[in-house]
Amino acid sequence: QVQLVESGGGSVQAGGSLRLSCVVSGYTYRRNCMSWFRQTPGKEREGVAAIYSSRGSTYYSDSVTGRFMISYENTKKTVYLQMNSLKPEDTAMYYCAASPRHYIGTMPEELLSDFGDWGQGTQVTVSS
Repeated sequence: QVQLVESGGGSVQAGGSLRLSCVVSGYTYRRNCMSWFRQTPGKEREGVAAIYSSRGSTYYSDSVTGRFMISYENTKKTVYLQMNSLKPEDTAMYYCAASPRHYIGTMPEELLSDFGDWGQGTQVTVSS
């Protein structure tokens, strides 16, 4: 069982920055990938960034590449999402996930429960 506790969400103006944090605890058996997803009402959850904790390999969606950066600090068991040049369309609930594999792009709702472990979500609001 993996527990994920997120923080760092908030409200920011377009062009601003935020850094999300997710503290990981518990046994991460078959949970080699840490990732960030986002979701707005009426839309599917979207994988935007992922990192393999053992290798450091990273993956990003086209919509955030060049603006967001995911990282993992092993000693603190914390995954971060640095978000720069934020746009209003980045407004969403952001979720941290621990899973066996990465997933980039929209995820069908029926896949959510079996994908891995999820955090509670933290709201990011970007105003124009």
